[in-house]
Amino acid sequence: MARYRDAKCKLCRREGAKLFLKGDRCYSNKCAIEKRDYPPGQHGRRRRGKPSKYNIQLREKQKIRRMYGLLEAQFHTYFVKAAQQKGITGTNLLQMLERRLDNIVYRMGFCSSRAMARQLIRHSHFQVNGRKVNIPSYLVSPGERVAPRDNSKNLFIIQESMKNIDTRQIVPYLDVDPNKMEGELLEVPSRDAIPVPMNEQMVV
Repeated sequence: MARYRDAKCKLCRREGAKLFLKGDRCYSNKCAIEKRDYPPGQHGRRRRGKPSKYNIQLREKQKIRRMYGLLEAQFHTYFVKAAQQKGITGTNLLQMLERRLDNIVYRMGFCSSRAMARQLIRHSHFQVNGRKVNIPSYLVSPGERVAPRDNSKNLFIIQESMKNIDTRQIVPYLDVDPNKMEGELLEVPSRDAIPVPMNEQMVV
């Protein structure tokens, strides 16, 4: 399966925004964009010209794609499905991406990044409504409960991530019980509740 293997901090610097790809590091003063707030590369400091309309649209699309860890073909599939649904296409797109299992696990605080959540899900460490699910793109429906499997609750990665849950932004459409180590998707999130500082309509 194809995936991005280069430095993740380059992606944040290229887009000029924090995409929270490195877990807890993104919340500390070690974040690369805090030290070098300009695009990567030899001529990164000189890329300050006025962007074209196409460039603005491309950058917004790349932000969303890279934040959720999608390849171009995957993103296109989500966009086609969002366009076929009733409502605003951009909002439909973000709602589907937020309902992905790897994103739900990240939002609930079981992992410090979506990449880490994706790996643990692929290794069958999580369950939905008591049933093992190892597909990161699984769309969680309202009312479904997500939790680590019984044998996985003591994993060091999950335990350390749960300790730092207070440093991350808690979203209102999730109900998380740290003691039971499980959470529930209460509803399909509205656009105002999704903490993604992007203009998805530029993508549409």
